[in-house]
Amino acid sequence: MAVVVAYATVVVVGGGSEPGARDNPVSAGDSTALGRTLEPIVRGVLDAHLVPGAVVYVRTRDTVWRQAFGTRTVGRSDPVTVDDFFRVGSTTKTMVGTVALQLVGEGRLALDDPVSKYRRGVPNGAGITIAELLNMRSGLFSYNEAPQLARAMDDDPGRTWEPEELLRLGFSSPPYFAPDAEFRYSNTNTILLASVLEQITGEDIRSLLTNRIFVPLGLTNTSFPALGDASLPIPSPHGYLYGTNESALTSPRLPDDQLAAARTGSLLPTDVTNLDPSWIGAAGAAISTAADLAAYVRELVGGDRLLGPPLQAQRLDSAAPLSRSDPADIHYGLGLESFGPLLGHDGAIPGFQTFMGYDPVTDITVIVLCTLRDGPAGGRPANEIAYAFARTLIGG
Repeated sequence: MAVVVAYATVVVVGGGSEPGARDNPVSAGDSTALGRTLEPIVRGVLDAHLVPGAVVYVRTRDTVWRQAFGTRTVGRSDPVTVDDFFRVGSTTKTMVGTVALQLVGEGRLALDDPVSKYRRGVPNGAGITIAELLNMRSGLFSYNEAPQLARAMDDDPGRTWEPEELLRLGFSSPPYFAPDAEFRYSNTNTILLASVLEQITGEDIRSLLTNRIFVPLGLTNTSFPALGDASLPIPSPHGYLYGTNESALTSPRLPDDQLAAARTGSLLPTDVTNLDPSWIGAAGAAISTAADLAAYVRELVGGDRLLGPPLQAQRLDSAAPLSRSDPADIHYGLGLESFGPLLGHDGAIPGFQTFMGYDPVTDITVIVLCTLRDGPAGGRPANEIAYAFARTLIGG
């Protein structure tokens, strides 16, 4: 028998309800109409990927539409709500990147500083700049591609990983290419960058993110966990994974027999909620809510409280959209990513998949939070929903 997932719906109407939001007039009709347009998109993607639970948040110039889908716990009637806390994965990279740029603005760091100025033993460290850590052009091997890490995550999910352990894994394999020769996404870049920021300031990355981003922006529902803290605030959903971390290194798609079993409901995803997030650390361990992420990405892209105008302009230019007509046309800049017209970042960790984006031209914000990283046939559900939203609301 196929798995049937119940959907819990909460539609919130009203501008300026989230931290840092602008006050815009909103009508109930606007929100209802927006929901009628977007809800079928969400349901189609969640059903196709067998996602247990999700929250979506869309803000236009005229309205806010928020809706929760599914259950927090597979097999139970435990509805997700729009205020649930999620692990938000690599959206954390924008936060670490912002602190780095703040230090650049304060004259304590330079984008063209070589990594070797701050740390010995980095492969090609004399040729890798801070900017290349931010824009994923260092060539450093991404430690999370090491099979021994994936096996350890499967065998001992409660293990706490020190950042230095992650860096040793990243440095133990040859670089992919020479510095600035190509683009290749690597979590090692952000773990290394965070260690540089901690060295310069004498503060740990948790304190830096809290004091420089969360508190100034009033993001009271956003946090970065202490090392060894695998808990989530209440209320929060469970996070799920089909297959294993080790099998996902080859492909997130299940073998055909397992895929068929997942579609009939005889194979359920594994609950990986308590996987210790220290394995991703500064590259993706932040926790937040849809409303907080919406406020954050609007300020990250469209505001000037985090960075002064010159650095903000430089950052936006670095991630300028390659094409406003295609949200799947992705461009990476200084710790910021563009998906067609939407600027922000996505995130994918075992149990959770996230998208946050803001279009400063149309003033549209899109947040999608899912409790499954990959569908059993492959594919990232939060991104698919966000891309469809962008095509529907923004177009070319």
